[in-house]
Amino acid sequence: MNTTKDILITAFALFSLFFGAGNLILPPLLGFKSGNLWGLVTIGFCISAVVIPILGILAHAKLQGTIFDFGKKVSPTFSLVYSFIVYAISISLPSPRTASVTHEMAITPFFNSTSLTTSIIYFSLVFIFVLNRSKILNVIGKILTPAIILILLLIIGILTFSFDFSFGNTLFTSPFTDGILEGYQTFDAIGAVVVGGVIIVSIQIKNKEDSYETKKTLIRKAGWVAGLALFLIYTGLAVSGALVHNFFDSEISRTALLTGLSSLSLGNIGNLFLSILVSLACFTTAVGIVTGTADFIKSRCNNSSQAYIITAIIGCLLGIVIGQFNVGYIIAIALPALMFIYPITIVLILLNNLPEKYASNIVFKSVVIATILFSIPDFINSIPFISLKPTIFSWIPLQKYSMGWVLPALVVFIISNWLAKPTHE
Repeated sequence: MNTTKDILITAFALFSLFFGAGNLILPPLLGFKSGNLWGLVTIGFCISAVVIPILGILAHAKLQGTIFDFGKKVSPTFSLVYSFIVYAISISLPSPRTASVTHEMAITPFFNSTSLTTSIIYFSLVFIFVLNRSKILNVIGKILTPAIILILLLIIGILTFSFDFSFGNTLFTSPFTDGILEGYQTFDAIGAVVVGGVIIVSIQIKNKEDSYETKKTLIRKAGWVAGLALFLIYTGLAVSGALVHNFFDSEISRTALLTGLSSLSLGNIGNLFLSILVSLACFTTAVGIVTGTADFIKSRCNNSSQAYIITAIIGCLLGIVIGQFNVGYIIAIALPALMFIYPITIVLILLNNLPEKYASNIVFKSVVIATILFSIPDFINSIPFISLKPTIFSWIPLQKYSMGWVLPALVVFIISNWLAKPTHE
């Protein structure tokens, strides 16, 4: 039986596992640069940072499996390779980035310690939580997330009611698509297929007696609640950034702007509140990523507890090493990987939410192949020091917006469903 308490605890856990470093530092600068078009930019951002990730959670509720189940209709080999790539990216980029953000925003203002020291202590604590995964839902859902949301609402509420609603001019050339692409940097679509599995396993451990339908309903309801919370927080942060366009230099960094917002809203004590917020938001995401990766490797090794522990150790060691780099650098090196893996992830999430008659094996294979092929130009162009001549791929619709895969994937989806129609009848 799904009580309101169960739904809220699970929703809070989902929110917290999603709401990490990128989710905190990206929306304010997005709003700051979007000016009077903050609404359009925010909608684009929320499509890739809220709608798609929540659909990923709903797909998990439907499949009741792991990330491997997302791509198995293409082929078991593809699904295995895709899973390994996603987890490799997750523990190599977004997980270490949480330590980097924590150091820059929560440690540096108060302590004269090195990033290495921060990373070691940070991922030691992450490791402890990962080993005690059965308590993840309760600790995150009951304690950490409410604290995160309370601090965020304080900052957003004070800023919203302290400034006139006047905005500057936008600095974006393509506000809507720029918002969508910025949403990639949250890693939340990838996070949905990674941490969604963590939630599934945690619920199965906690609610062993519940039926499949009961668990599925719980996850679905919690997913929509978490999605609404994410949307409201992102919009609030974007508006806050847009309102202070006259207070900061246009070249301000993401972390510096967030620090400035906390100071404007909460005064001298703002940095202390922000430090707590950053630490909590980043930490819960790192725990979710490392736990999800360890779960997957464990499932591929005959449920070996040793494999789970070894993977957790490797994930935390990678976090220590890569987490020493600054946030801007990690965001920059993440872009090529995101331009390739994100479109594939979006397509898999969407297909897994469709009724079976519109998502046969042949449809999965055709659409994923088309997505991979038409993502290659965006991937190559996003690699530093490499740039293809624009005329080479200018014939691809939406290519100039780095979204050349969208229409080809849609066309192939329609054609493959039309060709496969006799098998549905």
